[in-house]
Amino acid sequence: MRAYVFTDPTLTRRAGQFVWLSIDTEKTGNAEFLRKYPIKAWPSFYVIDPARETIVLRWVGGATVAELGKLFDEGRRSVRVGGATATTALARADALYSEGKYTESIPGYEEALKTLPTTARSYPRAVESLLFAFSYSKQPARCVAVARETYPPLRGSVAGASVAGSGLECALKLPPNAPGRGDAIGAFEKDVRAILSDPTIVLAADDRSALYGSLVDAREDAKDEAGAHATALEWVADLDAAERAAKTPEQRTALDPNRLNAYEAAGEIERAVPMLLRSEKDFPQDYNPPARLALVYLKLKRYDDALAASDRALERVYGPRKLRVFAVRADIETAMGNGAAARKTVEDALSYAEGLPEGQRSEAAIASLRKQLGEFSAAGHTP
Repeated sequence: MRAYVFTDPTLTRRAGQFVWLSIDTEKTGNAEFLRKYPIKAWPSFYVIDPARETIVLRWVGGATVAELGKLFDEGRRSVRVGGATATTALARADALYSEGKYTESIPGYEEALKTLPTTARSYPRAVESLLFAFSYSKQPARCVAVARETYPPLRGSVAGASVAGSGLECALKLPPNAPGRGDAIGAFEKDVRAILSDPTIVLAADDRSALYGSLVDAREDAKDEAGAHATALEWVADLDAAERAAKTPEQRTALDPNRLNAYEAAGEIERAVPMLLRSEKDFPQDYNPPARLALVYLKLKRYDDALAASDRALERVYGPRKLRVFAVRADIETAMGNGAAARKTVEDALSYAEGLPEGQRSEAAIASLRKQLGEFSAAGHTP
């Protein structure tokens, strides 16, 4: 988004309408913001009423310039009502969704969609919000049903691509013996492939990547090894083309996580090494390239290189993301047969996790690290 969408010159006309704020959720100085406005999914976009200091509209996931325009317009309207009681089903659902109460927002969105015209400006957003709420609350059957019902009027649009992708992801989460599971997966696979081959549907590279990833998952779910590999190669080719079209190092590097996933799915993870080394050279203060390199080297069993990359990442990383770097390092040390070093790394991670401020501190992460230490003790590993 930062590399591709927010650089679009058409957004300059919005400059006088909003005070723009970007929050790095990993920085300790932003912990108070996260305590007041918890973020459960990335990216998340908020429109905040400055008078009430409340979120009036929340958008989860990526967005095109056109979708952002709709979000801005609806956000301005929500602020103008000045906290008036949410009298309509859609307004009530939006209010709950904006507070991060995704499960509680479901009835309101369902009620709103019964009467909301499919041509209404808010229809696509209501559908996508409802599907996210179903996914968040682990209700794949209801997600599939709504996606199949709402996809036809949105076919051929960016919102339709999002609905088809969500439908496929939810269908894959259905129990193996769920009635109609195979038909739903097959229908959404067909829809997603049609979207990816339609040049009139202009999607961001990472959104196309997510659709390819779901197609690979679907082929793997069907035990179609050849089909999964062929789709992964298509995924790689699509992202490689996007990399060649990138106009700046930032745009190119923004594709790294997607390309890494695609290379791994295609059995070509070694291709990520030169990509990540180049990104590290272009952005020497960014912890992401060496952190990803550590993981790649681990998978390639190049353990010394993995430790060196981990060292570089630990020098640069900050905030809750540091726990992930610790975790990969412990895996590297375990793979090298050095259980004592791995235990020490987990102890360091636990100490760091316990010291994070409210808003960044995760009790679930702390519990998991304590459990891992217990497992090291049971195995007889001591620092």
